[in-house]
Amino acid sequence: MTSRNKRLPRDRSWPLTATDIGEALGDRMSHVSDLRFLSEKSDAGDAVGVEWVAAQSFNYGRGTHPDAAGFRIDVIPVEKGDRADARAALRTHALPQLGEWMDRALMAGETWRSSNHSRYWLFADGSVTHRDEE
Repeated sequence: MTSRNKRLPRDRSWPLTATDIGEALGDRMSHVSDLRFLSEKSDAGDAVGVEWVAAQSFNYGRGTHPDAAGFRIDVIPVEKGDRADARAALRTHALPQLGEWMDRALMAGETWRSSNHSRYWLFADGSVTHRDEE
């Protein structure tokens, strides 16, 4: 996926590519069930997010299909002028942290793995911070 796509507004660009993520995560990519490049900007300023999607009973039309369980990674567009700085900061700080978060999730106990969890990395003022949602 290129950093600029026709479905994005002209002033937006994705800060990471699938190649960036694949290179940073290596073998962990086999646990990623969905890699999405979103077209809407984040109101919170997020640039990349990861979610653990728990396997849940699939009956009566509810729950999570077993193929959808695992990690979902979202790449969220940033201001076009911030793309180069955001990419460098995310590759240096966020992607290694994302890999560590995935490692901890894979080693977590059944209680943790039985519900959804997510972490988002924000790029603002030249630096990267993260927030968790449980």
